[in-house]
Amino acid sequence: MRYLSTRGEAAQLGFGEVLLAGLAADGGLYTPLAYPHVAPDEIAGLSGIPYAHAAARLISPYLSETYSENILLQQAQSAYSGFRHQAIAPLVQIDDNLFVLELFHGPTLAFKDIAMQLLARMMNYILEKNNLRATIVGATSGDTGAAAIEAFRNLDRVDVFILYPDGRVSDVQRRQMTTVLDSNIHTIALKGTFDDAQNILKRLFRNAAFREKVNLAGVNSINWARVVAQMVYYFTSGVILGSPHRHISFSVPTGNFGDVLAGYVAKHMGLPISRLIVATNANDILVRAFVTGRYEPLGVTPTQSPSMDIQVSSNFERLLFDACGRDHSVIRSAFGALDQSGSFDLPAGALASIRREFDAYSVSELETTNEIQRTYREAGYVLDPHTATGVHAARAQLKIDPKTPVIALATAHAAKFPEAISRAIGLTPKLPTKIAEGLAGKERFTLLDNNEKEIMNFIRERARAVTE
Repeated sequence: MRYLSTRGEAAQLGFGEVLLAGLAADGGLYTPLAYPHVAPDEIAGLSGIPYAHAAARLISPYLSETYSENILLQQAQSAYSGFRHQAIAPLVQIDDNLFVLELFHGPTLAFKDIAMQLLARMMNYILEKNNLRATIVGATSGDTGAAAIEAFRNLDRVDVFILYPDGRVSDVQRRQMTTVLDSNIHTIALKGTFDDAQNILKRLFRNAAFREKVNLAGVNSINWARVVAQMVYYFTSGVILGSPHRHISFSVPTGNFGDVLAGYVAKHMGLPISRLIVATNANDILVRAFVTGRYEPLGVTPTQSPSMDIQVSSNFERLLFDACGRDHSVIRSAFGALDQSGSFDLPAGALASIRREFDAYSVSELETTNEIQRTYREAGYVLDPHTATGVHAARAQLKIDPKTPVIALATAHAAKFPEAISRAIGLTPKLPTKIAEGLAGKERFTLLDNNEKEIMNFIRERARAVTE
């Protein structure tokens, strides 16, 4: 499998190169030349097999010469061996035709673990095979950073630098990053928003000299490996509810668009998905784009679902690329306009294409709290605030189409957001004992200004992959 940039001015690469590259040199995102097809009998054959085996089967067509399926299987088995639930991503019914897909059984209690644990093993394998070191720089709105730090800690060939917006993540999210004291982990509290952190990250990747000097690699959801690893649980959950013989919809709490994009990829591989539902909080750029056709970031509004407090949804570029018939010039023009004037209009044909597959709902703070209360009252199930937006949007979709089951992705454990849960239902969910003990340790982080040069100097001084 070969990969091309959405902006068309970077060389095509193989999977191993894309894995390490993250962002393309032209500022675009790598995407496969085609989506491998999974036949109905192959989908049915996923029923009952261990999650790691399903992952190896579904991901291996994307890897080409980089891996054998057997090596990938070994890595997947290792990646998921520490998860607290044998199913890795179990499905729970909370109402008629409404299900929650629990993606929080990994080491940091968030869906990011499912992709990140596998990504770390993939990346370490490529680095060892080529006798290389890498410098990983990531931006996080809460969960990606903790998942990356946990996955890459103690890996000798990798130094990790994670930027998070100071004061804009929950205490649990922060401590999951700052209490990890391994020498290859560097946590940076940025004086700014997540979008500020993400903008710095993108500029670092576009800086060819810096990128080469530190052998820069990325683990944010712009990395294709993250997307393809998340594609797996759409298939495994769909099979439980009757795929390939039954259509299913998915409701996805959405910030950077990577998780719902993985559902889109699954659909285009052959999984019979009826609707892909984008659930946002007050930071509703995607809802506005789907309704009005105008992609226009506004100021970030802090909410009780901080991992979704994002205005620039990076992975949307991959969807728009497909919706525009893979026309590189349209993507270059659109995102050039975004950089220059702060917005762009979606081409009419692209907007129509997106609307054929996606719905989008903005869920208010009150609606989020009400959903946490309702689901606890009616089903005895505690939702975290992000998952609550997805369940609320799923209920809205069921009013339109009550016969098609909807799976809402539970992207985080409720114990990561104790203040929000306590306010909503008057109880404080407990963290698993091992995790709670780890968070009680000493914190270590560096507070830095929202300044690209300052960040670059900090990384350059500490990265072991630096070349003279």
